[in-house]
Amino acid sequence: MEKVYKRTIGIKPDAVSGFCPGCMHGTVHKLIGEVVEELGMLDKLVRCEGIGCCGLGQLYVSHDLNISAHGRACAVATGLKRSNPDSLVYTYQGDGDLASIGLAETMSAANRGENITVIFVNNGIYGMTGGQLAPTTLIGMKATTAPQGRQAEEHGYPIHMCEVLNQLTAPVYLERTSCNTPANVRKTKAAIKKAFQNQIDGKGFSMVEIVTSCPTNWGMSELKALDFLEEKMFAEFPLGVVRDKTKEE
Repeated sequence: MEKVYKRTIGIKPDAVSGFCPGCMHGTVHKLIGEVVEELGMLDKLVRCEGIGCCGLGQLYVSHDLNISAHGRACAVATGLKRSNPDSLVYTYQGDGDLASIGLAETMSAANRGENITVIFVNNGIYGMTGGQLAPTTLIGMKATTAPQGRQAEEHGYPIHMCEVLNQLTAPVYLERTSCNTPANVRKTKAAIKKAFQNQIDGKGFSMVEIVTSCPTNWGMSELKALDFLEEKMFAEFPLGVVRDKTKEE
């Protein structure tokens, strides 16, 4: 029988996902592996992991990686890419890592137009560390450090990273996607592929923000979490291309 679908070699052959059901990290890892395998660049791929659930990727990916200090993935990726320009360098970060402790590193790398790819997983909460309030937590959404829900007057508003980086001159590509439906999985794969191709072509800084769920820390079932994505998260973080300078060329 002809095999029409196989496991990507971008994931270790004996790896079994340990991510919580419904969180979508496993799907994103699969897409990265498939994309870079299709591009023929797995032997050049270098990953800079953030801390938290994103750091668990070391257990599953088959390519070179570096576990960066909390929030410093974009700074580390900058050094790796500048010293090894033929490498395909990307960061894999959550909202706490990229938009809180790593905000300065993210903004600076984007402002310089570093030729790297950023994969940003936004689930609106700190995952592995226990469900604390994150920069992207929605107004009214509960967290362990905001048991009454996020209040604007006390905690400020959710940060929209694609829109924030869109105020800078240098970034070439910014898109927000999700993996909640098969159609969105396909769109996410296309966005990841475009972001990596931009780096291969030397175009500069690209970021794909993937809005995902965290059923464990949201205190919901996997299906309820999908409903929350559709009804609440996408209303705050609308999906789509925020910037694509390649279309202007």
